[in-house]
Amino acid sequence: MGDLVTLGQRIRHFRQEAGLTLDQVGEQVGTAASQLSLIENGRREPRVTLLGDIAKALGVTVPDLLDETPPSPRAALEIELDRLQRSALYARLGLPAVRPGRTLGDDVLEALVGLHRELVDRERRSIATPEEARRANTELRHRMREKNNYLPELEELAEDLVRSSGHVSGAITHREVGLMAKRLGFELVYVNDLPRSARSVTDLENGRIYLPPASIPGGHGLRSMALQAMAHRMLGHEVPETYADFLHQRLEINYFAAACLMPLTQSVAFLQQAKNDRNIAVEDFRDAFGVTHEAAALRFTNLATSHLDLQLHFLRVGDDGAVYKAYENDGLRLPVDVTGSTEGQPVCRKWSARVAFTRTNRTTEFYQYTDTPEGTFWESTQTGTGTGSEFSITVGVPFAQAKWFRGRETTQRQASTCPDPACCTLPDNELTGRWGGKVWTSARLHAHILSPLPSGTFPGVDDQEVYRFLEQHASDA
Repeated sequence: MGDLVTLGQRIRHFRQEAGLTLDQVGEQVGTAASQLSLIENGRREPRVTLLGDIAKALGVTVPDLLDETPPSPRAALEIELDRLQRSALYARLGLPAVRPGRTLGDDVLEALVGLHRELVDRERRSIATPEEARRANTELRHRMREKNNYLPELEELAEDLVRSSGHVSGAITHREVGLMAKRLGFELVYVNDLPRSARSVTDLENGRIYLPPASIPGGHGLRSMALQAMAHRMLGHEVPETYADFLHQRLEINYFAAACLMPLTQSVAFLQQAKNDRNIAVEDFRDAFGVTHEAAALRFTNLATSHLDLQLHFLRVGDDGAVYKAYENDGLRLPVDVTGSTEGQPVCRKWSARVAFTRTNRTTEFYQYTDTPEGTFWESTQTGTGTGSEFSITVGVPFAQAKWFRGRETTQRQASTCPDPACCTLPDNELTGRWGGKVWTSARLHAHILSPLPSGTFPGVDDQEVYRFLEQHASDA
């Protein structure tokens, strides 16, 4: 059964409209007034048969009672106050709960709810620090490692949505994405004036998803953004209460979009055939589904362990050597700080992720074996150019599993002893003797470590911009 507080409010609303007391309804349904009072206050769930009797006594239907819409503005405030007072945040204050009885004026009730909203908003802003973001991101990475980066419930949802579009094979088209949106009751609208703080805006009232008119070559970005917006609705996301919630939602919508663009059944069949042929290549997987190299590499991490029995690691590294994203379940020791976070940490200069930047010809994947204290790993790296800087995308596996991949015959090999600083961090003695104590360098901030953080109101979207945008487009809906 749905929200008990809303159910209770609707029962009370229809009882008062019928001019009945609790005793009178109790006599008709054979239940004590005290029990009905508990139901109306959201403290007890009625049996299905009792709910039917109550609906009959009040002259309404069971669906009328189960409707999740608050029956009045006053009831909406009472429901919100109850929810806020039952939150962990309010419980930590050790204050008593306020019962919004008849004698509590609407203005007082509005003030109480407003104070609670501000309390929640301030708590959200206070926790959205770089330290909190890094801690939450690290915990999420560890949880996904335990799951082998695989979420079967999202796979099932994505397969069902893709099937509804009539898609059979190959790359998902924009038309098919539009059909998926239509199934969920949305129309995709491309506009030039999206708020700068938003990647997309979903108008729930009029059933529209607003997107920018252009994206990266191939349209992967537009399809992905549309699918991410749909995912929020399909997964029942609400405004996140913590930064960890925010990151988890981002992970879920990205995973869902990738699972639609590279559907499970087709992807596993493609990769299994490549494994049988001992010719797995991320670039082939990318081209088969019309996505970016990074999207294909990340999707490979979802499926490799659960469906191909492969352990692996993934890295996105900037041209300054800093980690942007990372995942591993193959034993590779990722560079981490004292908190266990890997984002922003430099990878070894001898790893494929950095050696690949030194190549003259970067049009194809770069293959390398890397000896580390944890064992030897085979890696495949592709470089690319982002906004103002270069990056590399690496997928690697333990030596024994290299036999399934294209590029396993490479003679390129490096030996790394990191995290030993003598490996590639400390300068050699000759350079130290020449420059020690004679130079000062101003470090560059890894801005990407801070960029996901909310600015202003959580989670980083300018609500005023969004509301003005919707007002301007409301007449078109």
